[in-house]
Amino acid sequence: MEEMIKLNETTGRQVTEFILMGITNRPELQGPFFGLFLLNYMATCLGNLGLIILTSVDSHLQTPMYFFLRHLAFVDLGYSTAIGPKMLVSFLEEKNIISFNGCAAQLVFFVIFIASELFILSAMAYDRYVAICKPLHYIIIMSRKVCWALVAISYFYSIMVSLLISIKLFKLSFCKSNVIRHFYCDGLPLVSLVCSDTNEIELIIMIFAAFNLVSSLSIILLSYMLILVAIFRMNSSEGRYKAFSTCGSHLTGVVVFYGTLLFMYLQPQSSHSFDTDKMASVFYTLVIPMLNPLIYSLRNQEVKSALRRLIKRS
Repeated sequence: MEEMIKLNETTGRQVTEFILMGITNRPELQGPFFGLFLLNYMATCLGNLGLIILTSVDSHLQTPMYFFLRHLAFVDLGYSTAIGPKMLVSFLEEKNIISFNGCAAQLVFFVIFIASELFILSAMAYDRYVAICKPLHYIIIMSRKVCWALVAISYFYSIMVSLLISIKLFKLSFCKSNVIRHFYCDGLPLVSLVCSDTNEIELIIMIFAAFNLVSSLSIILLSYMLILVAIFRMNSSEGRYKAFSTCGSHLTGVVVFYGTLLFMYLQPQSSHSFDTDKMASVFYTLVIPMLNPLIYSLRNQEVKSALRRLIKRS
């Protein structure tokens, strides 16, 4: 590995492949980690595919809430698949190599799905706000066209952002090194390998990362502030409990997902460490997609009832 780094530094040639440092460089942990993350990825696929199928075929789950939940499961499955299989292969290979084009493709799909997740979570928060604060107009406001428009805008925006960042980044010259200090191709670790001016691409990444995080989180916080006001105005304790239970699963998912992102990005630069950031990345890229189906199904009686009906029919 050191020879390859020195070769690129001395010759200044554009790299054609990258070496991912991976989760660990300790040989005795490769096997246990492979087993652990294989189970993780299998659970992620099973849980999210199950949610997609269940919310598609059950007639009782054809509401905006489950429409957004289906797309949340899709993007969870998407970004875990963009990273998981390649990471699993890395535990079995001596050198964790990814081609130049493969690295670009991984970054494109990862950014598309992770950005889409932010705005789908926002759409879900807005849906809960309308359901609780404007129940008489819920069907009109959250029509099928509106739901599709919110999801389509999320996907279209995420694709545009992903392509802009990826094209700008991979048009630059990578000649400092070909070793990525991460277990997948992420923007900032790749920027550190560029030997030309990186001010523009760093600014683009930071602007879009800040906009995506702040705008989506603002929508969620505003929606829940209005929901809380509406709940405290309710006279019935049963009504308050029902409103809280309606939001419980989504709020849990939001806290887990955004909490991890904020932990990563709001730390002072001096306190950042490679191992800490790597573990946080493992959590939001691999663990959260596995947890979300559990969060949205175990606490949801309608999903559990739909699952029982599906089992009986089969």
